[in-house]
Amino acid sequence: MTKAAMIAERYIALWNETDPDRRRALLAGTWTENGTYVDPLMQGAGHDQIDGLIAAVQARFPDFRFALTGRPDGYGDHVRFTWELGPEGGEGLVKGTDFAVLDGERLKAVSGFLDQVPAGA
Repeated sequence: MTKAAMIAERYIALWNETDPDRRRALLAGTWTENGTYVDPLMQGAGHDQIDGLIAAVQARFPDFRFALTGRPDGYGDHVRFTWELGPEGGEGLVKGTDFAVLDGERLKAVSGFLDQVPAGA
C-alpha cells in the first residue's frame, strides 16, 4: 500500500468512526495537534474543532458512510484523494476531492472540494 493510500484510508476511517472515544484516538494518530480542515461549508483547527466537524456531519447524515473512490496519490508532503458519502453499500450522493498537506505521516492541513452535492443536502 502506498503512503497516500494509507493516509487516505485512515482519514476516511476517522470520518466513519461514530464512537467518540475511538474517534478521538484516531484523530490524535491521524492529525497534528494544530491541524486544519477547510471546505466550502465548514472549517476547523485543532483536534477539538475537527472532531466537532466530524460529529456534525455524522449527526446530519446518520446512516451515511464515507468511501474512497479512485486511487489516492501524492508526492512529497502532499496527498490527493476522492471520496463519496452515501448510504452504506449504496451510491454516494455527495462526492468530493480532498488535498492534504502532511507532517510526517499525519495530516497538517486538509482542503476539501465538493464535486457533487444534491439540492437540500
